Amino acid sequence: MSLMFNLCYNLKNINISNFKTDNVTNMAGMFNGCISLTDLNFSNFNTDNVTDMKCMFNGCKKLKELNFSNFNTNNVTDMGAMFRECLSLKELNLSNFNTSKVTKMFRMFPECSSLKELNLSSFNTNNITDMACMFSRCSSLKELNISNFNINAKTLIYSMFDGCSEELKSKIKKQNKNIKIE
Repeated sequence: MSLMFNLCYNLKNINISNFKTDNVTNMAGMFNGCISLTDLNFSNFNTDNVTDMKCMFNGCKKLKELNFSNFNTNNVTDMGAMFRECLSLKELNLSNFNTSKVTKMFRMFPECSSLKELNLSSFNTNNITDMACMFSRCSSLKELNISNFNINAKTLIYSMFDGCSEELKSKIKKQNKNIKIE
């Protein structure tokens, strides 16, 4: 399903409730660049075998909410740019995401400028090698829980908080001593 609806600029909503995704391994860029998409219900998706979700919702500028309550991310290794430029997302509950196999979260949330809070305390970051620009230009972000992030010396974290408020950066410094903020 990689790039299945890639750059469908005029697509506003789509009924994907009957999609059978049991054998799908790649959903990279599935809705990439769907700038007019306002509604998306993928609650029937079986993501048990998916390993790649990079850019899955990249550029979905008008999506206001996404429900991941049935998503299984146990086998996912790449979440890079998954929510990049989701300008209208007001909230995002990723508490059920299993990120133990993920190695890339590069540009996962940049320009999610309507997000005010994000709790990623359940994220396992032990295998992450790239978190660069992860929250850059999330200008409305006031609360970010990354208290359990484990970042080692080899993890790329440059520009992780570029364009975020100084208030948020200060909170992050107090919350997690492993994260160096430029």
